[in-house]
Amino acid sequence: MLVVLGRFYEDFQIGEVLETPGRTITEADLVNFAGVSGDFYSLHVDEEYAKKTMFGRRIAHGLLTLAVVSGFWSKMGLFEGTLVAFYGIDRLRFTKPVYVGDTVRARIEVVGKEERGRHGLITLRHEVYNQRGEIVMVFDAKLLFKRKSERSAP
Repeated sequence: MLVVLGRFYEDFQIGEVLETPGRTITEADLVNFAGVSGDFYSLHVDEEYAKKTMFGRRIAHGLLTLAVVSGFWSKMGLFEGTLVAFYGIDRLRFTKPVYVGDTVRARIEVVGKEERGRHGLITLRHEVYNQRGEIVMVFDAKLLFKRKSERSAP
């Protein structure tokens, strides 16, 4: 039996704002992400190379930061048993670098709701901040959720 802990389509309200906890990006995060993704680009893994770039040191992969934010959704219990699919991302921008040792958190606003038959599509606008309050990434995530009338559907 599937245990439903997450939110249904109807539970989201346009204009609602959610704040995530913070998470510090570690050296292990960077190395593990490079290993899993195969992205060993010098800007992420070669300190001497990175020193000569506009960043002055290694930066975390943008997609690592995105993956951390998607982990916030799970940690916040938004979709356990109610998420049907991760539908897509719109307007993704990496606005500032994230370094090892930075702590990121996100402000998430519900900006769209669209009924899709048995399901509902929710658009969540994300502003991701570092510990200095600087926006490091913005994007709109589109997630397909179960509707309350479909509680028992897989």
